[in-house]
Amino acid sequence: MATSSQELRKLERTLTLPAVVVLGVAWVTPLIALATIGIIIELSNGTAPTAYLITLLAMIFTAWSYGRMASVHYQSAGSAYTYVGVEMGPRLGFLTGWLILLDYFFIPLVVWLIGAAYLAAQFPAVPLGVWIVAFIVPTTVLNIIGIKIAAKANYLLVAFQLLVIAIFVALSLAQFAGQDTGATLLSPFFNQGTTLAALATAAAVAAYSFIGFDGLTLLTEETHDPRRTIPRAMLIVVAFFGVLFVGVAWVSQLIHPGADFANVDSAALELARLVGGHLFAAIVLAGLIVGQFACGLAIQAGASRLLFTMGRDGVLPRSLSYLAPRFRTPVIGIVLIGATGLVGLFMDVTTSASFINFGAFSAFVMVNLSAIVHYWRHRPGSGAGAFLGWVVLPLAGAIVNLYLLLSLEVDARIIGSIWLALGIVWLAILTRGFRRPPPRMQLETVDRPQEDSP
Repeated sequence: MATSSQELRKLERTLTLPAVVVLGVAWVTPLIALATIGIIIELSNGTAPTAYLITLLAMIFTAWSYGRMASVHYQSAGSAYTYVGVEMGPRLGFLTGWLILLDYFFIPLVVWLIGAAYLAAQFPAVPLGVWIVAFIVPTTVLNIIGIKIAAKANYLLVAFQLLVIAIFVALSLAQFAGQDTGATLLSPFFNQGTTLAALATAAAVAAYSFIGFDGLTLLTEETHDPRRTIPRAMLIVVAFFGVLFVGVAWVSQLIHPGADFANVDSAALELARLVGGHLFAAIVLAGLIVGQFACGLAIQAGASRLLFTMGRDGVLPRSLSYLAPRFRTPVIGIVLIGATGLVGLFMDVTTSASFINFGAFSAFVMVNLSAIVHYWRHRPGSGAGAFLGWVVLPLAGAIVNLYLLLSLEVDARIIGSIWLALGIVWLAILTRGFRRPPPRMQLETVDRPQEDSP
């Protein structure tokens, strides 16, 4: 019976490389390229493509290190928490998981705030808070009753977003070719106002656009040949979005040189009207709202699952592991995340995106370092190639991510540091003054409450 029970708890390997890549693209959300474009342009002093290139460098190195660790820990689903915990000790693993929780817990807030900002710009008579609540309530209700988005819906959503982006790029290039905007093909990458500090600040915020690719490691148990598929999928997803973000930023600055917008939080609508009039702006708005709603729905579900797991394993209060008897969903975590979204009433998009990146960059640094530690402990290869893959590239990733972490806004670093300090205090409580190891989360064996709904 023990063997049978273990088999029941194993996930079926059905995902191929294309399927994993599509899931990664759906999680990151292509239209985020337009959703935050105004903020990146403003922070970079009108050189958004260069800021995205810096971010892409950090993400490529980090995806490489995630891939290295996924190829080693391929037997079951993994995460930054798992990799750091195994390679660098359970306490550092716990704190890495705590920092990741900062992302998972607050990303829905940012998603809803971005969508609300665009609706408020289009309908200024309606207060921003009304739109935030309009996102939170139906999303929370849908996640409680367990309604799921089918895999086919992911394909359709991704296809629609890519179509909108393709039309935007085509119209922008046509506009640039037909009118003298004052820009050259290279001016979006560098201008008189370009500074390293501005680029670093913009790149630190731009990292928000990439968040989601690291979640592919959680699909390890469901993927064919995960040692090869997961690392390849992560690199493909990061490279795809790097090209997409740089390309969208480039054409945006070709038609709109400089960094001035009527409202940076909804700059995509201004750009859409510039190249396609009010009709195309309406299409872009519809795409952004649908994309933000679907993204918020998925992220809230995933974040509540993480809270459920941490509550069940005693890492957080056990009340978080409560499942609604009727729907078999982690209702307390879902409602808690929804309530946290109300903090968006008092924040702007730039600040909210910045402070969750504190958790992302911190976790990315630790994953890169865990790859180096694994090499020194286990020597998975020999020669210059192994040293390059296990030490040089991860070290470069750790350095670039640390630099971007330190380039975040002061408020973001303060909020992130407070969150880390709370994690250390909670770890001390769990371990009775660090005298015993912290509880471990069994992410690879957790039942998926959202999928168990009848």
